[in-house]
Amino acid sequence: MAGGGDLTVPATKPIFENDQRIDAATRRPRGRPAGSKNKPKPPIIITRDSANALKAHAMEVTSGCDLSESLINFARKKQRGICVLSATGCVTNVALRQPSSSGSIVTLHGRFEIVSLLGSILPPPAPPGVTGLTIYLAGAQGQVVGGNVVGALIASGPVVIMAATFMNATFDRLPLGEDDEVNVAVVNHSEVYGLPQNLITNGNLPSEGYSWPSGRALAKST
Repeated sequence: MAGGGDLTVPATKPIFENDQRIDAATRRPRGRPAGSKNKPKPPIIITRDSANALKAHAMEVTSGCDLSESLINFARKKQRGICVLSATGCVTNVALRQPSSSGSIVTLHGRFEIVSLLGSILPPPAPPGVTGLTIYLAGAQGQVVGGNVVGALIASGPVVIMAATFMNATFDRLPLGEDDEVNVAVVNHSEVYGLPQNLITNGNLPSEGYSWPSGRALAKST
């Protein structure tokens, strides 16, 4: 070119650069915005016990008191069934029904240490054969004897009983038939929704005959 000058073409910016800047400004940022972490949820507080829950108890029976009568009174006043797990202590003058002697009643005189105490106590009314205690005792010379408790079971010194209590129990007759399976499903459904009856049968026995009155109703009646 004349004059020897260089003719340079100025570089031109891409046309779409401004569009990219606009998109970057208007685009939503990825991820959570600052300060938007999950807030801690309030704890769930249960204000009353479930009707199907078990409660553990350590019961001390005073010397000279009847263990059987004490458990029956506890179940009646608390309106809870009792499942006796174990006991420690001594009893005196025990009457037992032993299967090995054709169901005859044997009275043991003297003081015996409790080796094992098992059984269940239900508030009245209760199905026959459900309530009862089985005990095994050790004598002074190491002999062990046991059977079903008949009559009084007097504590000789303090006796501590470990037990679990419950509010609901289902009475079933075994073996179950095909028709009974449907009835059992209905019973379990009714227990979940807290019907007033506490001991429910599978349809072979009248359920109203074994219902326990609620503690509130018992307080009003007294």
